[in-house]
Amino acid sequence: MSQDQITTEAISLLQDLGLQEYEARCFMALNKLPNGTAKEIHEISEVPRTRVYDAIRVLESQGLVEVQHSSPQRYRAVGINEATDILRQKYTDRIDTLETYLENTDVQDPEEDDHIQEIWSLNGHEAIESRTLELIGNAESEIAFLVVDESVLSEALFDGVQQAIERDLTVLLGGQTPETAATLEGRLPETHVFQTGLDWLTGSEADAEVAISRILLVDRETLLIGTYYPDASNGEWKEQAVFAKGLQNGVVVLLRRLVTEGLAAIEDPGK
Repeated sequence: MSQDQITTEAISLLQDLGLQEYEARCFMALNKLPNGTAKEIHEISEVPRTRVYDAIRVLESQGLVEVQHSSPQRYRAVGINEATDILRQKYTDRIDTLETYLENTDVQDPEEDDHIQEIWSLNGHEAIESRTLELIGNAESEIAFLVVDESVLSEALFDGVQQAIERDLTVLLGGQTPETAATLEGRLPETHVFQTGLDWLTGSEADAEVAISRILLVDRETLLIGTYYPDASNGEWKEQAVFAKGLQNGVVVLLRRLVTEGLAAIEDPGK
């Protein structure tokens, strides 16, 4: 990556972190100089000279720039570690404030209805893992988790399941292969672990462009099923998922019955 590309990307990231464009450009200019005047900053940053003063005042107020009261005044950026600490704290504070606002936002609750049917889609491994951990954390009685692709296993997932065990929930884990089942049993010896025996999870070679990655069934009424494309042309492991909820939800009913055929320890009340 060239120096121009590095500067452009850094300016973009600084804007993502809350700086305006001229402020970001001036800050990057000062990172290229031991110190500089407004004229020198203007020449490097291409920010109009009259706007350099405004940008510097904002940067100074945020603790990112120091001013030498000489004639002409000279400016310098604070050290990299100090600057990143300031920006990190600023970003954290904004997230904390947003969380407070969201928590205090009035939400209209729909009437309780066991017949409400919900189907949502999720994209990306991080989003799907986050929802998986949330569902496990909110489970009230029972968790059935089938691992088809071992890549979905993570320390956070093992911790979440362990916490469910400690809450005295019924936890059943399945692995598509003996190796996956052994991994689950080794990390979570308190659980009932089995090999699923559900060959349809991986499909035939003719249908190999898509594969199941995980299936999570919580309290028999909430289901998450992940898929991915192992032969994607871009070589990226891109997971997608559907998240369904509701005792009468057709997707949940169908997959609950299919999944529970491989779970001898679960008696499906829908049969």
